[in-house]
Amino acid sequence: MADSSVEDMVLNMGPQHPSTHGVLRLELITDGEIVKEVIPHIGYLHRCFEKHAESLTYQQTIPFTDRMDYLASMNNSHAWVMGVERMLGIDKDIPKRIEYIRVLVCELNRIASHLIAIGTYGIDIGAFTPFLWCFRDREHIMGMLEWASGSRMLYNYIWVGGLFYDLPVGFEERCREFVDYFKPKMIELNQLLTDNQIFISRTANVGVIPLDVAINYGCSGPVLRGSGLKYDLRRIDNYSAYPELDFEIPVGKGEMGTLGDCWDRYKVRVDEIEQSVKMIEQCLDRLQKELKRTPEFDPRAKLPRKITPKAQDYYMRAEGAKGELGFYFVTDGRSEIPFRAKSRGPSFNNLSVLPAISQNVMIADLIAIIGSLDFVLGEVDR
Repeated sequence: MADSSVEDMVLNMGPQHPSTHGVLRLELITDGEIVKEVIPHIGYLHRCFEKHAESLTYQQTIPFTDRMDYLASMNNSHAWVMGVERMLGIDKDIPKRIEYIRVLVCELNRIASHLIAIGTYGIDIGAFTPFLWCFRDREHIMGMLEWASGSRMLYNYIWVGGLFYDLPVGFEERCREFVDYFKPKMIELNQLLTDNQIFISRTANVGVIPLDVAINYGCSGPVLRGSGLKYDLRRIDNYSAYPELDFEIPVGKGEMGTLGDCWDRYKVRVDEIEQSVKMIEQCLDRLQKELKRTPEFDPRAKLPRKITPKAQDYYMRAEGAKGELGFYFVTDGRSEIPFRAKSRGPSFNNLSVLPAISQNVMIADLIAIIGSLDFVLGEVDR
């Protein structure tokens, strides 16, 4: 009897698949349940950010930065604003109170982003309760950021030279109450998910990214640190108020399997939440003891009506929730609109490593790998 030939099957995963974390289409070449090749197709959520940035003033572009990584909008606008301030030469003149408020809201937003990453990752693998718990705690942060800025997700709060508005009266006390509430919740989450043997079995030794592969693909953030490299721009570039804060840089250690696997990347995000809580507490201490609000404090800088940096090429980078977020400016020295603004979204590079680490894995394991990369498509397509 002649052997029957078996052809590879081409499967579409997305762009509506619930496990693709946005409108991402993955073309899978499969041999039964084994994935032989993954071909990502992007461009379904094109934000036209760079074209907007080349058509609007620096201040007018801030709301469009929010729409890239819309799960951590504060970090996007912080990077953009710091780039403009350094081109203007006013970065050293920003009041300390403003710097600490910026770090405070950015770290709150980082926790909210990581809670989504952890909660959705759990539900991808089949754990429903952590998803509900993470969104419950994220809702507290959304409420506080809405109180400060007037918006739940797209804030337009950090402006060139300052802030849209000072923190509301009582914000620091309410934030302290949230921290006291949140610490025990993270212990419960670790008991439920991090130490869960089923979760460990689904993530350990799966989707291993060797350190050299992570570096060569330009990975950053928790994806890079999950492979063991202690690389965090908040420490390396020492921008804003971060040099004055005490915090650690969590890295993957291969505790449950191979260094750089899905579990390591997940654990780095869990540990980063704890470090963000530490930073928030330090910011609150400074704001409540030394940098108290005063009637004459004006969070909005007295800038000229037209912001026109000198002619230059300048690259500004910052540690977003997903990794290195960078903006490359080309200015002509005459216009208040940049001649060119190029955005470097960390999710794009983190997604690019997917085909390299997904060969000969099970389809079910591919879901675990996708969730561990934690990309957001608004930042991939830009």
